[in-house]
Amino acid sequence: MNRAQGAIDAARAAGAEQYAAEPYTAATAALQQSHEAVGQRDYRLALSRAIDAYERGQDAAMLAADGKAKARSEAEMIVSTTSTAALTLNIRLKAAEAARLPARDLATPRATARDAATTLQKARAALKTGAYLDAMESVKGLDARIRTQIQAIEAIPAARASRRAGRGR
Repeated sequence: MNRAQGAIDAARAAGAEQYAAEPYTAATAALQQSHEAVGQRDYRLALSRAIDAYERGQDAAMLAADGKAKARSEAEMIVSTTSTAALTLNIRLKAAEAARLPARDLATPRATARDAATTLQKARAALKTGAYLDAMESVKGLDARIRTQIQAIEAIPAARASRRAGRGR
């Protein structure tokens, strides 16, 4: 039972609660069943459940390590992609300002750029601390919002031209 508890503790330290929840839960349940069997003086069942808990704990630790590595890779990719989109948005904003497009037309893209900068800063901090799932969650949907604003900026000159053409009729 002590070895099973050690395997479960190692799995928890490896992040199994987040990255391998199902096997981790099964390991803790098997250990609990082992304790209950001891209470009922069924030592064979207790041994069987303790061995099961140990094996499941080891599996959870391995799966957690794999899951954490995968989450790290995905989080870094998503944050990088979103950072590139945010940079593109800022470039488009500067070009739009240089072209003297109306400030009211740029208000939403500017707000999105500010929000993106703040969100990406938090996501990078989460990456540094190993909170990969939090980093991914924080930037979820941000890339699409940024790309929508890039398209909106690119559509402003055409919209202005059509408004002018409508006035001239």
